[in-house]
Amino acid sequence: MTQQNGNDNGNNGETGPRSSEANADSNIAGLAQRGKERFKKHILSAGPRIVIPIVVIALVGMGVWTAFYTVPSDSVAIVQRFGKYLTEVPPGLHIKLPLGIDVATIVPVKRQLKQEFGFATPGAIDRFQSPGPIDAKRETQMVTGDLNAALVEWVVQYRISDPVKFLFEVRRPSETLRYVSESVMREVVGDRTVDEVITIGRQEIESEALTKMQALSTKYAMGISIDQVQLKNINPPEPVQESFNEVNQAQQEKEKLINEARRDYNKVIPLAEGEKDQRIREADGYRLKRVNEAEGDIARFNALLTEYNKAPEVTLRRIYIETLQEVMPSVKSKIIVDERTRSILPLLNLNSQKRDQP
Repeated sequence: MTQQNGNDNGNNGETGPRSSEANADSNIAGLAQRGKERFKKHILSAGPRIVIPIVVIALVGMGVWTAFYTVPSDSVAIVQRFGKYLTEVPPGLHIKLPLGIDVATIVPVKRQLKQEFGFATPGAIDRFQSPGPIDAKRETQMVTGDLNAALVEWVVQYRISDPVKFLFEVRRPSETLRYVSESVMREVVGDRTVDEVITIGRQEIESEALTKMQALSTKYAMGISIDQVQLKNINPPEPVQESFNEVNQAQQEKEKLINEARRDYNKVIPLAEGEKDQRIREADGYRLKRVNEAEGDIARFNALLTEYNKAPEVTLRRIYIETLQEVMPSVKSKIIVDERTRSILPLLNLNSQKRDQP
């Protein structure tokens, strides 16, 4: 018995704080229960004289609380009375009929909204902005015009241009816009090759997709204005991505070699054309020179011929003397021999006389 009491005392010592907390909780619960019973007793004993005013005060307070509402600066409010459209309210503090008679729906008409396809931005408030995990993979899988597969990610930025149509003409317009955008993107990508989709055709795809999305939004009276369609990542499927990257590297190497060849071409060809033009100009100059010289010789010959016809002997002698004046200075050894002499002794050595002169 003594040992058993000791064990009990030990257990009580280990669980003392827990027992005190449990006692405190039971005391609070008991106080709450007693207060609740007293409140019911007073209400029942007082009868309708107290219940009715309390209900009226509660209704009035609830009515005042639900009568005032605030519209943000970038939005408008569409007010419905018993579910029927009533009016459009600008930003600011406003009053409506309380207790659910009037319902004000805030529509952000000045805010740019967006929808993402194939990826999701963390912390997005709009549940239609980003796709689910299954939809993200399905949305990106597309087939191009040359029957190749591609994973396309894009973003659609839009505004609510007509809040009445946005709320009442189409059921779930944001979700409808996702379907419209996916349909249009599949159509546009399917009209082009995979090379155009990945490289040179991105801008054309964005422009055409924007035009078609806006046309369908107008046709369906969605009250939405498409601002921009922007392509993000475009990749081949994972099983062929490595091979596709090798093909892209080969094409880039090809473009590099073509650019280097064009650089050498642009460097050599203009130089050769410049040399060609220079040679042509030199030939034209030489031609003009020879033609002018020939024409000058012809004019000189004609002038000499005219003078020769007038006095042949005088002209002949003059030409002879002028020719000797041109020829003799270039001759080194000059020996003048009289044609009537019979020996070589009578000569005139002009060179020796020239060297003897100071």
